Amino acid sequence: MMIDPSASLGSNVFVGRHAVIESGVTIGDNVTIGYGAIIRAGTTIENGVSVGDLTVLGKKPTGNKKKAVKPPSNLPPLVIGEGASIGCNCVIYLGVSLGADVLVGDLASIREFVSIGESTIVGRSAVVEPHTVIGRFVTIQTSCYITSNMLIEDDVFIGPCCSTSNDKYMGSGREAHQGPIIRRGAKIGNNATLLPGIRIGERAVVGAGAVITRDVPPDSTYVGNPGRPLTR
Repeated sequence: MMIDPSASLGSNVFVGRHAVIESGVTIGDNVTIGYGAIIRAGTTIENGVSVGDLTVLGKKPTGNKKKAVKPPSNLPPLVIGEGASIGCNCVIYLGVSLGADVLVGDLASIREFVSIGESTIVGRSAVVEPHTVIGRFVTIQTSCYITSNMLIEDDVFIGPCCSTSNDKYMGSGREAHQGPIIRRGAKIGNNATLLPGIRIGERAVVGAGAVITRDVPPDSTYVGNPGRPLTR
């Protein structure tokens, strides 16, 4: 293992073989860092956190000439809240804040400028893109794609393989990016597709496989392609 002398480790911290802990990292008490994990400079890990094998925390974003939104040169450090559990082979970027008791499944990716509230679940192989806010007690299941510039309020459930988008004109640069807004208590079924800028109202339900092209009112159920109100 390699631990920079400027890193601060609390009591009862386990660091697996071949792990790397860079300068200015702060690790609380009763933390487990898995084998081969890389903790980049400035990251804060609070008490009771578990980090899986081969995970990278505090990664700096990169870009190229084609990339429309250039990554910022300066980002705040990654902060992982008390009791959070991070799986194996995850990548979590600078500028992310994870609340207490957050669970991140194996192979998940969480990009810069993302905030995730207490006791939320980000499932295996899920992707969360930049400038997204996710509330408390949210469930995002396996292989979901959570686009950038999106808001997910508290107590939302999103089923496996849901896909969201934020660019109506698909790379033309004609409009600012805006992802869906999902209000408190809404439920999104497996393989649903949410188009840019649509709003899912409080406690609304989107059926499995639905393609949502317009706003869904609170307490309603939409199904089909394109999504329409379910009639009984």
